[in-house]
Amino acid sequence: MTKPIIAVVIPSYKVTNHIVQTINEIGPEVSYIYVVDDACPDGSGKLVENSVKDKRVEVIFHTENQGVGGAMVTGYKAALESDAQIIVKLDGDGQMDPALIKDLIAPIASGRADYTKGDRLDSLTGLAQMPTIRLFGNAGLSLLTKISTGYWNITDPTNGYTAIHRDALKALPLGMISKRFFFESDMLFRLSIYRAVVWDVPMLARYGNEKSNLSILKTLWEFPWKHFKNFHKRLFYNYYLRDISAASIELPLGIILWWFGLLSGLDALGDSLRSGVPASTGTVMISVVPLILGFQLLLAFVSHDVSSVPTRPKHRQEFNWQ
Repeated sequence: MTKPIIAVVIPSYKVTNHIVQTINEIGPEVSYIYVVDDACPDGSGKLVENSVKDKRVEVIFHTENQGVGGAMVTGYKAALESDAQIIVKLDGDGQMDPALIKDLIAPIASGRADYTKGDRLDSLTGLAQMPTIRLFGNAGLSLLTKISTGYWNITDPTNGYTAIHRDALKALPLGMISKRFFFESDMLFRLSIYRAVVWDVPMLARYGNEKSNLSILKTLWEFPWKHFKNFHKRLFYNYYLRDISAASIELPLGIILWWFGLLSGLDALGDSLRSGVPASTGTVMISVVPLILGFQLLLAFVSHDVSSVPTRPKHRQEFNWQ
């Protein structure tokens, strides 16, 4: 078995304080480094061209800002034109330690995963280092991401330190992936449709004086709606278009019964309050039985969804990473 050919893509926007040092810390295991200047007003791309003499580095310039997702799609396409077999996303703000690249790609190189991502929430040490507002934000986004993507086994969904096998990347519709900060979550959604195996890799983030370009208010407004849409797309693709299973029946039947029980119960309660006459046992049972049965069917669907997390990698090639 041969060692994998690795490419690193660095989206570059307002990272002039850290990007040169970040590139200098990338080890010899990496063959290609693509720096995508996303119309950076600070000229980070020019800074790299003038300051970094590493022959592995290629700087790509955007004439208009496309967001982190747009920069990554450009970098991914450049990596696919090379002979790179594993492509790593590394931010240029100094929060991601390039020394962890080996750990990040190990599950892919050993044939156990198609896509890996960093997980800052794996240890109490990592939790203590994370700013409080990021900690609570990640917890909420983790739940939404689990629901919308079906990857119930992952956490820290906004972590941008990722690696992907070439075969998995080629199978994704890169032109359809969100170009802004929803990029990481949308990647997971596209991977879930592809049925790729995704692994978390524990890591410690490095927090300094860098300022995030992500707006909290914008995240609270945009992300839930986008997760809502992706969730329904995933349900349709995986449970009705691609395959039909018991879960395909449990979900709609559970919803119908639960809502019927709830609405009939509220209606009976309203009649009882208006008339002053307690509802009969039969009336109560007409509401309670569908409510309980519907809830049980919904729990059965969730249980099936959790157990359906992909476990068989799509790519077959294993590498020697020793």
